[in-house]
Amino acid sequence: MNANPSPFPTNHGISPGTLHSSTTPTRRIAAAYRNSSTETFFISNYMKPQSPSDNQNSEQTLDKVAAEIHGSLVFPKSSHVAPIPEFDSLVDLILRLKAIVYPGFRSNESSSEKVLVGLRSQIDETHQLISRQIAIAIARHFEACEDMTLQDCGGSSSGKLTMPENIIEFSQRISTDYILKMPQIRASLLTDVKAAYVGDPACKNYDEVILCYPGLSAITVHRLAHELYKLNVPFIPRMMAEWVHGETGVDIHPGATIGNHFFIDHGTGVVIGETCVIGEHVKIYQGVTLGALSFPQDEMGQLVRDSKRHPTIEDNVVIYANATVLGGETVVGRDSVVGSSVWLTESVAPSTTVTMEKPKLKIRNQVDS
Repeated sequence: MNANPSPFPTNHGISPGTLHSSTTPTRRIAAAYRNSSTETFFISNYMKPQSPSDNQNSEQTLDKVAAEIHGSLVFPKSSHVAPIPEFDSLVDLILRLKAIVYPGFRSNESSSEKVLVGLRSQIDETHQLISRQIAIAIARHFEACEDMTLQDCGGSSSGKLTMPENIIEFSQRISTDYILKMPQIRASLLTDVKAAYVGDPACKNYDEVILCYPGLSAITVHRLAHELYKLNVPFIPRMMAEWVHGETGVDIHPGATIGNHFFIDHGTGVVIGETCVIGEHVKIYQGVTLGALSFPQDEMGQLVRDSKRHPTIEDNVVIYANATVLGGETVVGRDSVVGSSVWLTESVAPSTTVTMEKPKLKIRNQVDS
């Protein structure tokens, strides 16, 4: 038995030297590489035995880097360091929540009775999972805020922060309140599914929206995260938003308030800020930014974090690709249209169309020039 088994495939009788032959055709080189042991090839061709001095230098490098990073850390006075929310568990949580609001799309159950049983089981398991993650997030949040105060980084300065007396009971109560909101969240999402179908002539049915549309995936996770945000759950709503941002290219802060029948077409590059308020039946295209115009500061030079920084978009507004709407006092009136590539920093009245002046095209025939 091989005392040091390799996880790589065997050599299949191909010598690494074959790959260095100047007469070996390119196709044979590729085939030889695919069929040879990757481990054997790289060790024999690129890796040399390290000398004792090399090992010593490596140890010194490791010690130096580790010491510098360790020296920059600030440890809490308490000997108990709260864990951080578990990212893998958070992704599992998102998928479970999507299975609750879209039952039947993550299982093969078709009968009404089996769907009900599976849904109940899913809700129960999700409740337990989110309760644990909320408890972890709250503990970490209080510890992190206390550290910010101790380091004079603009954190809370209202005296020593204290956690709930029983953080487990507190997190279970929040998770129960959250789970009770699932029917309401699903009802809103069904209006978003319909809006996507009505707004895109390429769409054939509602199932296609749920299975294929990145805009719906983004607004689904947003609505799930937004309710946690409203319950003042730290970390988790932002982590959910960043996960779906990476999946879809749509960046929606969980604090944004978005009405029903919302449709993001294509999606990539959309940015919606924390204090943005969006009405019902709003449609936006890829590359749209609903952002802040500036960041006000208080008398101490710290950012004012609770002000309205992002625009208000009223009902029945369409905003086309790459348009930018900025500012907390900016309001786009109902039934308005904001054209592609518009840069808007002032309010517009209802039933207004805002467009850029059409640029003049210059067309030159390459053959005649």
